Amino acid sequence: MVTSDTIAAPATPPGRGGVGMIRISGSLVPSIAQTILKKNLKARWANFCNFFSVNGKIIDQGLALYFCAPHSFTGEDVLELHCHGGVVIMDLLLQRVLELGARMARPGEFMARAFLNHKIDLIQAEAVADLIDAASSQAAQNAVRSLQGEFSKQVNKLLTMLIKLRTHLEATIDFPEDEETEKLSSANFGNNINDILCQLKQLKDTAKQGAILRDGISVVIAGKPNAGKSSLFNCLSGQEAAIVTDIPGTTRDVLHTRIQIDGLPINLLDTAGLHDQPDIIEGEGIRRAWEEIKKADHVLLVVDAFASKDRDPDKLWSDFFGVMPKHAHFTVLYNKIDLLNEEAKIIKINDVEYIYLSVKTQKGLDLLKQHLKNSAGFHAIENGFSARRRHLDALDRAEKHLYNAQQILLTGTLELVAEDLVQAQHSLGEITGEFAADDLLKKIFSEFCLGK
Repeated sequence: MVTSDTIAAPATPPGRGGVGMIRISGSLVPSIAQTILKKNLKARWANFCNFFSVNGKIIDQGLALYFCAPHSFTGEDVLELHCHGGVVIMDLLLQRVLELGARMARPGEFMARAFLNHKIDLIQAEAVADLIDAASSQAAQNAVRSLQGEFSKQVNKLLTMLIKLRTHLEATIDFPEDEETEKLSSANFGNNINDILCQLKQLKDTAKQGAILRDGISVVIAGKPNAGKSSLFNCLSGQEAAIVTDIPGTTRDVLHTRIQIDGLPINLLDTAGLHDQPDIIEGEGIRRAWEEIKKADHVLLVVDAFASKDRDPDKLWSDFFGVMPKHAHFTVLYNKIDLLNEEAKIIKINDVEYIYLSVKTQKGLDLLKQHLKNSAGFHAIENGFSARRRHLDALDRAEKHLYNAQQILLTGTLELVAEDLVQAQHSLGEITGEFAADDLLKKIFSEFCLGK
Protein backbone atom coordinates (compact mmCIF):
# COMPACT_ATOMS: atom_id res chain seq x y z
CA MET A 1 0.00 0.00 0.00
CA VAL A 2 1.46 3.37 -1.08
CA THR A 3 1.32 5.88 1.78
CA SER A 4 3.85 8.52 0.69
CA ASP A 5 1.48 10.61 -1.43
CA THR A 6 -1.34 12.90 -0.32
CA ILE A 7 -4.93 11.72 -0.66
CA ALA A 8 -8.28 13.49 -0.59
CA ALA A 9 -11.96 12.52 -0.72
CA PRO A 10 -15.40 13.66 0.40
CA ALA A 11 -16.11 12.29 3.87
CA THR A 12 -19.85 13.01 3.68
CA PRO A 13 -22.40 11.19 1.50
CA PRO A 14 -22.91 12.45 -2.06
CA GLY A 15 -25.92 14.67 -2.69
CA ARG A 16 -27.41 17.89 -1.37
CA GLY A 17 -26.95 18.64 2.31
CA GLY A 18 -26.43 21.40 4.84
CA VAL A 19 -22.77 20.57 5.43
CA GLY A 20 -20.18 18.70 3.38
CA MET A 21 -16.64 17.75 4.32
CA ILE A 22 -13.47 17.12 2.32
CA ARG A 23 -10.76 15.14 4.11
CA ILE A 24 -7.08 15.37 3.08
CA SER A 25 -4.15 13.37 4.48
CA GLY A 26 -0.44 13.42 3.65
CA SER A 27 2.72 15.51 3.46
CA LEU A 28 1.21 18.15 1.15
CA VAL A 29 -1.48 19.15 3.66
CA PRO A 30 0.38 22.26 5.02
CA SER A 31 0.99 23.69 1.54
CA ILE A 32 -2.57 22.86 0.35
CA ALA A 33 -4.00 24.53 3.46
CA GLN A 34 -1.89 27.66 2.97
CA THR A 35 -2.83 27.97 -0.73
CA ILE A 36 -6.61 27.38 -0.35
CA LEU A 37 -7.11 29.23 2.94
CA LYS A 38 -4.41 31.94 2.68
CA LYS A 39 -3.81 31.82 6.44
CA ASN A 40 -1.91 29.83 9.01
CA LEU A 41 -4.03 27.37 10.95
CA LYS A 42 -3.86 26.61 14.63
CA ALA A 43 -3.77 22.82 15.04
CA ARG A 44 -6.79 21.12 16.56
CA TRP A 45 -8.90 24.28 16.45
CA ALA A 46 -11.99 25.01 14.37
CA ASN A 47 -10.79 27.84 12.10
CA PHE A 48 -13.40 29.88 10.20
CA CYS A 49 -11.97 30.49 6.72
CA ASN A 50 -12.67 31.43 3.14
CA PHE A 51 -11.84 28.72 0.57
CA PHE A 52 -10.13 30.28 -2.46
CA SER A 53 -10.03 29.11 -6.10
CA VAL A 54 -6.96 29.29 -8.37
CA ASN A 55 -7.84 32.85 -9.49
CA GLY A 56 -8.39 34.09 -5.95
CA LYS A 57 -12.19 33.96 -5.97
CA ILE A 58 -13.99 32.57 -2.96
CA ILE A 59 -15.43 29.10 -3.60
CA ASP A 60 -17.15 28.98 -0.21
CA GLN A 61 -16.54 29.70 3.45
CA GLY A 62 -16.65 27.35 6.38
CA LEU A 63 -14.54 25.61 8.99
CA ALA A 64 -11.04 24.18 8.54
CA LEU A 65 -9.57 21.74 11.05
CA TYR A 66 -5.87 20.90 10.95
CA PHE A 67 -4.35 17.91 12.75
CA CYS A 68 -0.56 17.71 12.61
CA ALA A 69 1.27 14.38 12.45
CA PRO A 70 1.40 12.12 14.33
CA HIS A 71 -1.56 13.42 16.35
CA SER A 72 -4.25 12.64 13.79
CA PHE A 73 -6.51 9.78 12.79
CA THR A 74 -4.17 8.59 10.01
CA GLY A 75 -0.93 9.49 11.81
CA GLU A 76 -0.16 11.97 8.99
CA ASP A 77 -0.93 15.67 8.58
CA VAL A 78 -4.71 15.85 8.09
CA LEU A 79 -6.92 18.72 6.95
CA GLU A 80 -10.71 18.73 7.06
CA LEU A 81 -12.59 21.37 5.08
CA HIS A 82 -16.20 21.77 6.23
CA CYS A 83 -18.21 23.60 3.56
CA HIS A 84 -21.83 23.85 2.48
CA GLY A 85 -23.07 20.50 1.22
CA GLY A 86 -24.08 21.39 -2.32
CA VAL A 87 -22.86 19.08 -5.08
CA VAL A 88 -21.27 21.90 -7.11
CA ILE A 89 -19.50 23.44 -4.11
CA MET A 90 -18.10 20.07 -3.02
CA ASP A 91 -16.89 19.33 -6.55
CA LEU A 92 -15.20 22.72 -6.95
CA LEU A 93 -13.44 22.44 -3.60
CA LEU A 94 -12.31 18.86 -4.18
CA GLN A 95 -11.06 19.74 -7.67
CA ARG A 96 -8.99 22.58 -6.20
CA VAL A 97 -7.41 20.20 -3.68
CA LEU A 98 -6.55 17.73 -6.45
CA GLU A 99 -5.00 20.54 -8.55
CA LEU A 100 -2.62 21.23 -5.66
CA GLY A 101 -1.11 17.74 -5.76
CA ALA A 102 -3.45 15.44 -3.87
CA ARG A 103 -5.02 12.41 -5.53
CA MET A 104 -8.41 10.80 -4.98
CA ALA A 105 -8.32 8.32 -2.13
CA ARG A 106 -9.26 4.72 -2.72
CA PRO A 107 -12.10 3.22 -0.63
CA GLY A 108 -10.94 2.83 2.95
CA GLU A 109 -7.51 4.37 2.33
CA PHE A 110 -7.69 6.79 5.26
CA MET A 111 -8.52 3.86 7.51
CA ALA A 112 -5.72 1.79 5.97
CA ARG A 113 -3.20 4.53 6.72
CA ALA A 114 -4.40 4.71 10.31
CA PHE A 115 -3.78 0.96 10.57
CA LEU A 116 -0.38 1.04 8.85
CA ASN A 117 0.73 3.94 11.06
CA HIS A 118 -0.32 1.97 14.19
CA LYS A 119 -3.08 4.38 15.19
CA ILE A 120 -5.60 1.53 15.27
CA ASP A 121 -5.46 -2.24 14.86
CA LEU A 122 -7.44 -4.30 12.38
CA ILE A 123 -10.27 -5.04 14.84
CA GLN A 124 -10.78 -1.31 15.45
CA ALA A 125 -10.72 -0.56 11.73
CA GLU A 126 -13.44 -3.15 11.12
CA ALA A 127 -15.39 -1.78 14.09
CA VAL A 128 -15.74 1.59 12.34
CA ALA A 129 -17.46 -0.12 9.40
CA ASP A 130 -19.59 -2.15 11.80
CA LEU A 131 -20.65 1.02 13.62
CA ILE A 132 -21.67 2.68 10.35
CA ASP A 133 -23.62 -0.41 9.23
CA ALA A 134 -25.13 -1.31 12.63
CA ALA A 135 -28.70 -2.58 12.26
CA SER A 136 -29.63 -2.30 15.95
CA SER A 137 -28.72 -0.27 19.01
CA GLN A 138 -27.03 -3.30 20.58
CA ALA A 139 -24.94 -3.88 17.44
CA ALA A 140 -23.91 -0.21 17.54
CA GLN A 141 -22.91 -0.49 21.21
CA ASN A 142 -20.88 -3.60 20.44
CA ALA A 143 -19.10 -1.82 17.59
CA VAL A 144 -18.23 1.10 19.88
CA ARG A 145 -16.72 -1.28 22.43
CA SER A 146 -14.60 -2.90 19.71
CA LEU A 147 -13.58 0.55 18.47
CA GLN A 148 -12.53 1.44 22.02
CA GLY A 149 -10.29 -1.63 22.04
CA GLU A 150 -12.22 -4.08 24.23
CA PHE A 151 -11.94 -7.00 21.80
CA SER A 152 -8.30 -6.15 21.02
CA LYS A 153 -7.48 -6.03 24.72
CA GLN A 154 -8.74 -9.56 25.28
CA VAL A 155 -6.94 -10.93 22.20
CA ASN A 156 -3.71 -9.21 23.26
CA LYS A 157 -4.05 -10.67 26.75
CA LEU A 158 -4.13 -14.17 25.24
CA LEU A 159 -1.16 -13.30 23.02
CA THR A 160 0.82 -12.14 26.06
CA MET A 161 0.08 -15.40 27.87
CA LEU A 162 1.09 -17.40 24.78
CA ILE A 163 4.35 -15.50 24.29
CA LYS A 164 5.27 -15.96 27.95
CA LEU A 165 4.55 -19.69 27.71
CA ARG A 166 6.56 -19.97 24.48
CA THR A 167 9.49 -18.14 26.10
CA HIS A 168 9.57 -20.62 28.99
CA LEU A 169 9.12 -23.61 26.73
CA GLU A 170 11.79 -22.60 24.21
CA ALA A 171 14.25 -21.76 27.01
CA THR A 172 13.71 -25.28 28.36
CA ILE A 173 14.38 -26.73 24.89
CA ASP A 174 17.50 -24.59 24.21
CA PHE A 175 19.11 -24.74 27.66
CA PRO A 176 18.04 -28.00 29.29
CA GLU A 177 21.00 -28.12 31.69
CA ASP A 178 20.84 -24.54 32.86
CA GLU A 179 19.72 -23.94 36.44
CA GLU A 180 17.13 -21.43 35.40
CA THR A 181 15.68 -23.71 32.76
CA GLU A 182 15.59 -26.61 35.20
CA LYS A 183 13.21 -24.53 37.17
CA LEU A 184 11.28 -23.75 34.02
CA SER A 185 11.11 -27.36 32.92
CA SER A 186 9.45 -28.28 36.18
CA ALA A 187 6.62 -25.86 35.47
CA ASN A 188 3.31 -27.39 34.50
CA PHE A 189 3.06 -26.40 30.85
CA GLY A 190 -0.18 -28.35 30.53
CA ASN A 191 -1.89 -26.23 33.17
CA ASN A 192 -0.69 -23.06 31.46
CA ILE A 193 -2.10 -24.21 28.13
CA ASN A 194 -5.36 -25.13 29.85
CA ASP A 195 -5.61 -21.64 31.38
CA ILE A 196 -5.21 -20.08 27.93
CA LEU A 197 -7.81 -22.46 26.49
CA CYS A 198 -10.36 -21.54 29.18
CA GLN A 199 -9.99 -17.84 28.47
CA LEU A 200 -10.05 -18.47 24.72
CA LYS A 201 -13.37 -20.31 25.02
CA GLN A 202 -14.91 -17.39 26.95
CA LEU A 203 -13.66 -15.00 24.27
CA LYS A 204 -15.14 -17.21 21.54
CA ASP A 205 -18.55 -17.22 23.21
CA THR A 206 -18.62 -13.43 23.40
CA ALA A 207 -17.28 -13.06 19.86
CA LYS A 208 -19.94 -15.43 18.53
CA GLN A 209 -22.69 -13.25 19.96
CA GLY A 210 -21.04 -10.20 18.44
CA ALA A 211 -20.88 -11.88 15.02
CA ILE A 212 -24.54 -12.92 15.22
CA LEU A 213 -25.57 -9.35 16.10
CA ARG A 214 -23.48 -7.97 13.25
CA ASP A 215 -24.41 -10.45 10.50
CA GLY A 216 -27.80 -11.72 11.67
CA ILE A 217 -29.25 -14.83 10.06
CA SER A 218 -31.05 -15.57 6.81
CA VAL A 219 -34.49 -17.15 7.33
CA VAL A 220 -36.41 -18.50 4.31
CA ILE A 221 -40.14 -19.19 4.49
CA ALA A 222 -41.02 -22.10 2.16
CA GLY A 223 -43.88 -24.49 1.55
CA LYS A 224 -46.71 -25.38 -0.77
CA PRO A 225 -49.19 -22.80 -2.09
CA ASN A 226 -51.79 -21.41 0.34
CA ALA A 227 -50.03 -22.75 3.45
CA GLY A 228 -49.81 -19.26 4.94
CA LYS A 229 -46.24 -18.32 3.98
CA SER A 230 -46.98 -14.74 2.95
CA SER A 231 -49.25 -14.22 5.96
CA LEU A 232 -46.37 -15.30 8.20
CA PHE A 233 -44.01 -12.99 6.31
CA ASN A 234 -46.36 -10.04 6.88
CA CYS A 235 -46.90 -10.97 10.51
CA LEU A 236 -43.18 -11.15 11.33
CA SER A 237 -42.32 -8.02 9.35
CA GLY A 238 -45.17 -6.02 10.86
CA GLN A 239 -46.38 -4.73 7.51
CA GLU A 240 -48.42 -5.79 4.49
CA ALA A 241 -45.31 -6.46 2.40
CA ALA A 242 -46.66 -9.54 0.60
CA ILE A 243 -49.97 -9.90 -1.24
CA VAL A 244 -52.20 -12.46 0.47
CA THR A 245 -55.11 -14.11 -1.40
CA ASP A 246 -56.87 -17.48 -1.57
CA ILE A 247 -55.56 -17.94 -5.12
CA PRO A 248 -52.66 -20.45 -5.24
CA GLY A 249 -49.41 -19.08 -6.63
CA THR A 250 -49.95 -15.43 -5.60
CA THR A 251 -46.28 -15.05 -4.62
CA ARG A 252 -44.13 -15.57 -7.71
CA ASP A 253 -40.84 -13.98 -6.69
CA VAL A 254 -38.63 -13.82 -3.63
CA LEU A 255 -39.57 -11.04 -1.18
CA HIS A 256 -36.97 -9.68 1.24
CA THR A 257 -37.28 -7.69 4.44
CA ARG A 258 -35.03 -7.00 7.41
CA ILE A 259 -36.49 -7.55 10.88
CA GLN A 260 -35.27 -7.81 14.46
CA ILE A 261 -36.33 -10.21 17.17
CA ASP A 262 -35.14 -8.88 20.53
CA GLY A 263 -32.08 -7.39 18.84
CA LEU A 264 -31.32 -10.37 16.57
CA PRO A 265 -31.16 -9.12 12.95
CA ILE A 266 -32.94 -11.43 10.52
CA ASN A 267 -33.02 -11.24 6.74
CA LEU A 268 -36.49 -12.71 6.15
CA LEU A 269 -37.42 -14.13 2.74
CA ASP A 270 -40.83 -15.15 1.43
CA THR A 271 -40.78 -17.54 -1.53
CA ALA A 272 -43.11 -18.88 -4.20
CA GLY A 273 -45.27 -21.88 -3.33
CA LEU A 274 -43.54 -25.15 -4.23
CA HIS A 275 -45.54 -27.58 -6.40
CA ASP A 276 -45.05 -29.89 -9.37
CA GLN A 277 -47.11 -28.27 -12.14
CA PRO A 278 -46.31 -24.56 -12.30
CA ASP A 279 -46.76 -22.24 -15.27
CA ILE A 280 -43.70 -20.54 -16.79
CA ILE A 281 -43.68 -17.59 -14.36
CA GLU A 282 -44.35 -19.77 -11.32
CA GLY A 283 -41.61 -22.13 -12.48
CA GLU A 284 -39.03 -19.33 -12.37
CA GLY A 285 -40.30 -18.29 -8.94
CA ILE A 286 -39.96 -21.87 -7.68
CA ARG A 287 -36.42 -22.11 -9.08
CA ARG A 288 -35.49 -18.94 -7.21
CA ALA A 289 -37.15 -20.30 -4.07
CA TRP A 290 -34.95 -23.41 -4.14
CA GLU A 291 -31.85 -21.24 -4.65
CA GLU A 292 -32.67 -19.27 -1.50
CA ILE A 293 -33.49 -22.43 0.44
CA LYS A 294 -30.05 -23.84 -0.36
CA LYS A 295 -28.33 -20.67 0.94
CA ALA A 296 -30.44 -20.15 4.07
CA ASP A 297 -29.26 -20.28 7.67
CA HIS A 298 -32.74 -21.38 8.73
CA VAL A 299 -35.67 -22.72 6.68
CA LEU A 300 -39.26 -22.55 7.90
CA LEU A 301 -41.42 -25.11 6.07
CA VAL A 302 -45.01 -23.92 6.46
CA VAL A 303 -47.66 -26.65 6.32
CA ASP A 304 -51.43 -26.18 6.27
CA ALA A 305 -52.35 -28.23 9.34
CA PHE A 306 -56.03 -28.17 8.39
CA ALA A 307 -55.47 -29.53 4.87
CA SER A 308 -52.64 -31.94 5.76
CA LYS A 309 -53.58 -34.44 8.43
CA ASP A 310 -50.23 -36.26 8.16
CA ARG A 311 -47.84 -35.62 11.05
CA ASP A 312 -45.16 -38.14 9.99
CA PRO A 313 -42.15 -36.10 8.72
CA ASP A 314 -41.15 -38.71 6.14
CA LYS A 315 -44.66 -38.85 4.72
CA LEU A 316 -45.07 -35.10 5.01
CA TRP A 317 -42.48 -34.24 2.37
CA SER A 318 -39.53 -36.60 2.19
CA ASP A 319 -38.16 -35.02 -1.00
CA PHE A 320 -37.89 -31.67 0.72
CA PHE A 321 -35.81 -33.04 3.58
CA GLY A 322 -33.50 -34.69 1.09
CA VAL A 323 -32.33 -31.42 -0.50
CA MET A 324 -31.99 -29.36 2.67
CA PRO A 325 -28.48 -27.90 3.09
CA LYS A 326 -26.60 -29.61 5.91
CA HIS A 327 -25.51 -26.32 7.51
CA ALA A 328 -29.05 -24.93 7.81
CA HIS A 329 -31.49 -25.22 10.68
CA PHE A 330 -34.87 -26.56 9.64
CA THR A 331 -38.27 -26.20 11.29
CA VAL A 332 -41.74 -27.37 10.27
CA LEU A 333 -44.56 -24.95 11.08
CA TYR A 334 -48.03 -26.46 11.30
CA ASN A 335 -50.14 -23.40 10.57
CA LYS A 336 -53.91 -22.80 11.00
CA ILE A 337 -54.28 -24.65 14.30
CA ASP A 338 -57.13 -22.23 15.06
CA LEU A 339 -59.24 -24.28 12.62
CA LEU A 340 -58.45 -27.48 14.55
CA ASN A 341 -58.74 -26.09 18.09
CA GLU A 342 -55.19 -27.30 18.81
CA GLU A 343 -52.88 -25.71 21.32
CA ALA A 344 -49.66 -23.98 20.33
CA LYS A 345 -46.69 -26.19 21.07
CA ILE A 346 -43.24 -27.23 19.94
CA ILE A 347 -42.14 -30.85 19.63
CA LYS A 348 -39.05 -32.61 18.31
CA ILE A 349 -39.07 -35.77 16.18
CA ASN A 350 -35.89 -37.29 14.71
CA ASP A 351 -33.91 -34.06 15.25
CA VAL A 352 -36.56 -31.99 13.41
CA GLU A 353 -38.58 -29.47 15.41
CA TYR A 354 -42.29 -28.89 14.77
CA ILE A 355 -44.13 -25.78 15.91
CA TYR A 356 -47.94 -25.70 16.00
CA LEU A 357 -49.21 -22.16 15.52
CA SER A 358 -51.80 -19.92 13.93
CA VAL A 359 -50.56 -16.95 11.94
CA LYS A 360 -54.10 -15.58 11.81
CA THR A 361 -54.53 -15.41 15.60
CA GLN A 362 -50.76 -15.13 16.28
CA LYS A 363 -51.09 -18.07 18.63
CA GLY A 364 -47.67 -19.73 18.99
CA LEU A 365 -45.81 -16.82 17.40
CA ASP A 366 -43.82 -16.25 20.58
CA LEU A 367 -42.71 -19.89 20.44
CA LEU A 368 -41.43 -19.33 16.91
CA LYS A 369 -39.52 -16.17 17.80
CA GLN A 370 -37.85 -17.80 20.79
CA HIS A 371 -37.06 -20.84 18.64
CA LEU A 372 -35.33 -18.66 16.03
CA LYS A 373 -33.18 -17.03 18.71
CA ASN A 374 -32.27 -20.38 20.24
CA SER A 375 -31.41 -21.90 16.85
CA ALA A 376 -29.08 -19.00 16.08
CA GLY A 377 -27.40 -19.43 19.46
CA PHE A 378 -28.38 -15.86 20.31
CA HIS A 379 -28.76 -14.60 23.84
CA ALA A 380 -28.43 -11.20 25.46
CA ILE A 381 -24.92 -10.51 26.71
CA GLU A 382 -23.58 -7.54 28.63
CA ASN A 383 -20.33 -5.83 27.67
CA GLY A 384 -20.18 -7.55 24.29
CA PHE A 385 -18.26 -6.35 21.27
CA SER A 386 -18.51 -6.48 17.50
CA ALA A 387 -16.95 -9.50 15.79
CA ARG A 388 -16.83 -11.08 12.36
CA ARG A 389 -16.74 -14.57 10.96
CA ARG A 390 -13.03 -14.25 10.18
CA HIS A 391 -12.42 -13.59 13.88
CA LEU A 392 -14.32 -16.73 14.83
CA ASP A 393 -12.35 -18.74 12.27
CA ALA A 394 -9.05 -17.46 13.68
CA LEU A 395 -10.16 -18.26 17.25
CA ASP A 396 -11.17 -21.77 16.15
CA ARG A 397 -7.76 -22.37 14.58
CA ALA A 398 -5.95 -21.07 17.66
CA GLU A 399 -8.05 -23.37 19.84
CA LYS A 400 -7.22 -26.40 17.67
CA HIS A 401 -3.49 -25.67 17.86
CA LEU A 402 -3.67 -25.34 21.64
CA TYR A 403 -5.58 -28.62 21.95
CA ASN A 404 -2.99 -30.26 19.72
CA ALA A 405 -0.16 -28.84 21.85
CA GLN A 406 -1.87 -30.23 24.94
CA GLN A 407 -2.00 -33.71 23.43
CA ILE A 408 1.58 -33.63 22.14
CA LEU A 409 2.79 -32.51 25.57
CA LEU A 410 1.84 -35.93 26.91
CA THR A 411 4.57 -37.52 24.72
CA GLY A 412 7.21 -35.07 25.95
CA THR A 413 8.13 -33.76 22.45
CA LEU A 414 8.54 -30.11 23.40
CA GLU A 415 9.71 -28.97 19.94
CA LEU A 416 6.35 -29.99 18.43
CA VAL A 417 4.47 -28.34 21.29
CA ALA A 418 6.38 -25.12 20.59
CA GLU A 419 5.41 -25.26 16.91
CA ASP A 420 1.71 -25.51 17.75
CA LEU A 421 2.04 -22.59 20.14
CA VAL A 422 3.61 -20.55 17.32
CA GLN A 423 0.68 -21.42 15.04
CA ALA A 424 -1.81 -20.48 17.77
CA GLN A 425 -0.05 -17.14 18.19
CA HIS A 426 -0.19 -16.50 14.43
CA SER A 427 -3.91 -17.28 14.35
CA LEU A 428 -4.62 -14.79 17.14
CA GLY A 429 -2.30 -12.24 15.52
CA GLU A 430 -4.40 -12.37 12.35
CA ILE A 431 -7.35 -10.94 14.29
CA THR A 432 -5.60 -7.71 15.28
CA GLY A 433 -3.56 -7.52 12.07
CA GLU A 434 -0.19 -8.37 13.62
CA PHE A 435 0.01 -11.15 11.04
CA ALA A 436 -2.17 -10.33 8.03
CA ALA A 437 -1.83 -11.05 4.32
CA ASP A 438 -2.10 -8.15 1.87
CA ASP A 439 -5.17 -9.63 0.17
CA LEU A 440 -7.01 -9.73 3.52
CA LEU A 441 -6.14 -6.09 4.21
CA LYS A 442 -7.28 -5.02 0.75
CA LYS A 443 -10.58 -6.87 1.16
CA ILE A 444 -11.28 -5.31 4.57
CA PHE A 445 -10.43 -1.72 3.64
CA SER A 446 -12.22 -1.88 0.28
CA GLU A 447 -15.51 -2.16 2.22
CA PHE A 448 -15.23 1.46 3.36
CA CYS A 449 -16.39 4.56 1.49
CA LEU A 450 -13.90 6.96 -0.13
CA GLY A 451 -13.66 9.33 2.82
CA LYS A 452 -12.91 6.63 5.39
